[in-house]
Amino acid sequence: MKGPHNIWRLIRTGATFERTGAMSAVLEAVDAPRTIRVAARVLGWPFKFLGLRGDPSVPPVPRALTALGPAYIKFGQILSTRPDVVGAEMALQLQVLQDKLPPFPLAEAKRVVAQEMEKPLDALFSEFSEPVAAASIAQVHRARLVGDGREVAVKILRPGIERAFRKDIDAFYLIAWFVETLSPASRRLRPRDVITHFEGVVMQELDLRIEASACGEFHANTKNDAGFVVPQVEWFLSSRRMMTLGWVTGTTLSDLETIDANGVDRRAMGARVLQMFLRHALRDGFFHADMHHGNLKIAPNGDLVALDFGIMGRLDAYTRRVYAEILMGFIRKDYRRVAEVHFEAGYVPADRDIDEFAQALRSVGEPIFGMDASRISMARLLAYLFEVTERFGMETRTELILLQRTMVVVEGVARSLDPEINIWTVARPVVEEYIRENIGPKAALRDLVATARVLARFGPRLPALAERALLAQANPPRVARRSPWPERLGIAAAGLILGAGAVAILAYLT
Repeated sequence: MKGPHNIWRLIRTGATFERTGAMSAVLEAVDAPRTIRVAARVLGWPFKFLGLRGDPSVPPVPRALTALGPAYIKFGQILSTRPDVVGAEMALQLQVLQDKLPPFPLAEAKRVVAQEMEKPLDALFSEFSEPVAAASIAQVHRARLVGDGREVAVKILRPGIERAFRKDIDAFYLIAWFVETLSPASRRLRPRDVITHFEGVVMQELDLRIEASACGEFHANTKNDAGFVVPQVEWFLSSRRMMTLGWVTGTTLSDLETIDANGVDRRAMGARVLQMFLRHALRDGFFHADMHHGNLKIAPNGDLVALDFGIMGRLDAYTRRVYAEILMGFIRKDYRRVAEVHFEAGYVPADRDIDEFAQALRSVGEPIFGMDASRISMARLLAYLFEVTERFGMETRTELILLQRTMVVVEGVARSLDPEINIWTVARPVVEEYIRENIGPKAALRDLVATARVLARFGPRLPALAERALLAQANPPRVARRSPWPERLGIAAAGLILGAGAVAILAYLT
């Protein structure tokens, strides 16, 4: 990790940040201690006056990361999802990073296809275009299948990208070690854990089978969602270094002139973007976590099409229930209930005052609900909520941070289509539908049916199992001792199943 090549990368990084003016911005964003500031200045000072060309309209930090190359661009994109590490303002700046690089030659792409599929390209595709899009990790070609003639999109990894990323990740670990060594206080932000998280995300993106799997799961979850389309994976033409999806024709959501010329109802489309995101997060617990304009298209028939499944988010069933109850509590301005949900979920320590917490939540909700419709923001509310819960001892929850960051992007897309959109009015039916299905009487009945199925399978055997366990404890054999745990587990299982049945029945009756 501390080899000469990584030390050189450390110097190069510091020099680039100093030349772009990004060094000061980063030190301020993370509230760096004096030792880090001095070391950074010493490292970058010799390069300060050289200057670095770039788009002056781009903030200094994104400009520096772009100059440093693909791994740094990708790292900046990951950090844009972690306002808990870099601060809300810096996270917002990092969202402007454009993951675009010059394409690699068509001949190289054809070589990868032939190598991965173990067949000549002409045996698979009757047409194969020049690159239509190129990013830091892969590029996309438009092709036509031999046989049925369907059009597809073929995504191919850049040659040598795995080795290049590995070298830069090693340098990132050196930077993290450097920061932790000079400033023990920085360990509260867990710099090396941040790099480990980044490494895990990138390693998944460098295996296109993972993205193909995410696309396949997302397609299965959303196939019955009217007006929303996810391309289908061509599994027989997908591997670690290439992925093939159905080709999608459409207008990107940033092209408002074409959208208007095609007669698309922008207000309805803005509402659809927001509602689909919430529905996928709450109903499925699996959502597209990179829903910016470039990854969304409007098909000629008016359907909303999602693309690029490299970054997806997950919420477990319990977290979804908690999140929905928190949102509904804010929608109804029932701040006491929002506070209770946080305590019930264990998000806030039990020794804190629930009334004080409810009062703090009111200070979050009321100013936002007092705004006009065009300024009401669910993402802003979640950001304020995290600030308040942190003061009351709530630990950072990565899945909710990713959800909040995605909400910022989705709201931005929705408002670009309809500047007057009322986020809460649009969100309310989705949240209420989820609560009806998963928290209300209908959910209790479903739980009752599930419990009844368990009792039907194991109920007749429970008395005999319990009796045998009790007799075994009362009259232990005089032979070699056996572990009492099987019997205890039998009693515990019987108690849990009977208890669950009683709770479900009571919930149903009330």
